[in-house]
Amino acid sequence: MNAIILAAGRGSRLGPLTDERPKCLTPLAGKPLLAWQMEALRAAGIERIGVVRGYQAQQLDRPGLAPFDNPRWEQTNMVRSLGCAGAWLSASPCIVSYADIVYTADAAARLAASPGEIALTFDTNWLALWSARFDDPLSDAETFRIDDTGRLVEIGGRAKHLDEVRGQYMGLLKFTPVGWAAVTAYLDTLAPAAVDRLDMTSLLRGLLAGGVRIDTVPVSDRWFEVDTARDLAVAEASLKGDPRL
Repeated sequence: MNAIILAAGRGSRLGPLTDERPKCLTPLAGKPLLAWQMEALRAAGIERIGVVRGYQAQQLDRPGLAPFDNPRWEQTNMVRSLGCAGAWLSASPCIVSYADIVYTADAAARLAASPGEIALTFDTNWLALWSARFDDPLSDAETFRIDDTGRLVEIGGRAKHLDEVRGQYMGLLKFTPVGWAAVTAYLDTLAPAAVDRLDMTSLLRGLLAGGVRIDTVPVSDRWFEVDTARDLAVAEASLKGDPRL
């Protein structure tokens, strides 16, 4: 099992915090987001970690990280960045992590152990975190539904009611080579410009529409997404009371 951290984008919603550094180097409770991710992945038994770079790429040239570069990071979205690590995804199972999240080693280990060819974690306690991040949790919450077997049924729509939200997708996924082959087969049906614009939840919706199975791993552990200055303040305040995830 390998891991790939998607860190090509700038993270402009963090404002001046990313003027001179990649989003994943934003400090949280005394260490960069990237350090939180690498520590969790290694504690989950994953030693080989790659990073897809773009904005301020040279700052992510460091020991312990295999570099993949997206030279078109300003013109493309997350799925193109993921494809830059296609050599790993085609060869062995990979955990894929967004660069702006922190999570426990247990969450990563349970995802790695999932038998699905494509799987993702979701937060079962999402409402508490979304209530701290947003004045109206439904203003940002996306639809998320699974069936009785844990198979993903719906993701990424605009939620109008709480009963449309079984949990929230965390930005932590797993692909086996078989799962990645399903992804590339789907991408081959799209025009290159459409692939350039494709975000991860749109990819997942497209796979579901094509009948591809996506499994889920429920997570009740504490975790954080740091997309805005308010997100960072929420995470800092929570970790100040208890620095452990």
